[in-house]
Amino acid sequence: MKEKSLYKIFSLSIIELSKSGKLSGMLLLFFTLVSIGITNTFGGESYINFFQEKFGFNFFSKTIEHWVNDGLMAVFFFLVGLEIKREIITGELSNVKSAMLPVFAAFGGVLFPALIFYAFNHGTEYIHGWAIPTATDIAFSLGILALLGDKVPYSLKIFLTALAIIDDLIAILIIAFIYTSSLNLIYLYTGLLIFSVLFLLGRYKVKNMNIYYLLGIVLWFLILKSGVHATIAGVMLALTIPVKSIEKIEHSIHKPVNYFILPLFALVNTAILIDSAAIKELSSSLSLGIILGLFIGKAAGITLFSILADKLKIGRIPGDVKLKQLLSVGFIAGIGFTMSIFITNLSFDNSLFINESKLAVLLGSLISAVTGALLFIASGKKRYFNN
Repeated sequence: MKEKSLYKIFSLSIIELSKSGKLSGMLLLFFTLVSIGITNTFGGESYINFFQEKFGFNFFSKTIEHWVNDGLMAVFFFLVGLEIKREIITGELSNVKSAMLPVFAAFGGVLFPALIFYAFNHGTEYIHGWAIPTATDIAFSLGILALLGDKVPYSLKIFLTALAIIDDLIAILIIAFIYTSSLNLIYLYTGLLIFSVLFLLGRYKVKNMNIYYLLGIVLWFLILKSGVHATIAGVMLALTIPVKSIEKIEHSIHKPVNYFILPLFALVNTAILIDSAAIKELSSSLSLGIILGLFIGKAAGITLFSILADKLKIGRIPGDVKLKQLLSVGFIAGIGFTMSIFITNLSFDNSLFINESKLAVLLGSLISAVTGALLFIASGKKRYFNN
């Protein structure tokens, strides 16, 4: 009887965590710690090498790491694309006046980290990683706000959600246009032809989703072979889905993405060796550019551009939001994690640079998360100045 009660309490706790958005962030953190733990204890080298094992067809063989990063993550980007389309058509971004504040804030949150990284690394071999600190991890950042509960005004949760979605859109454009190698025009044009067919299907509201998924797989293969990063195919497919089907699809893939694909991504991509040499490298220009870009750049850019939009009457900071709380959200948006690590893999071929960047992303994200959370807690205890 007692065991059944404990099981019921445990089940209800998991459901509650899932509904609040906390579970996704907790899983990401858990699998990151597991991955780092294995790498730095027993069988670390075997663990790292395992993800470099190839499997697939003779003509199409990829490492496990590539299948996760180029394959499964396309599903994650498909979900992101659906969220962007929904927000633009029916959500917070559908109203131009409401959208301008998070749009301005997102651009500030991309510009400042990039400038900080550039200040540390211009003229060096690290400069190609300038976009690493510009990203915000939507799962982690919203998970932190969920953990803070009613200390965060509802309007600020909506603001961060919209900001993170716009941030994702900017990251997608950066990946598509900046981190694209030499193009194979035959594959690219064929992919655009398939995209045109999908667009027409969506325009005429064809309801059979199996057609979209089948053509989406073909599109993914063609985009992969074209030289453009394959995950962009996920976004392209999302943009063609009829509006009435978006919510249903989001609901069906939300759990697989948040509770399987993203934790697996964390497991595969955070096999980071932390030794004295790695710790020493945290003072390098590459590490400082990433850490300070996430920690200082995000908070400064989002806060200053939000105030600027408010002063110019382009957007409006909600009346129930204190300036200190706005700054706190800026720090929480400095949790780069998934997107920052993803861009790291695209930025460098050198494994040492990749390792150093990932460790800097983890540290910068941790400092940002703790600072943002503490500021929110502090703002609830004292009465700070209002806007």
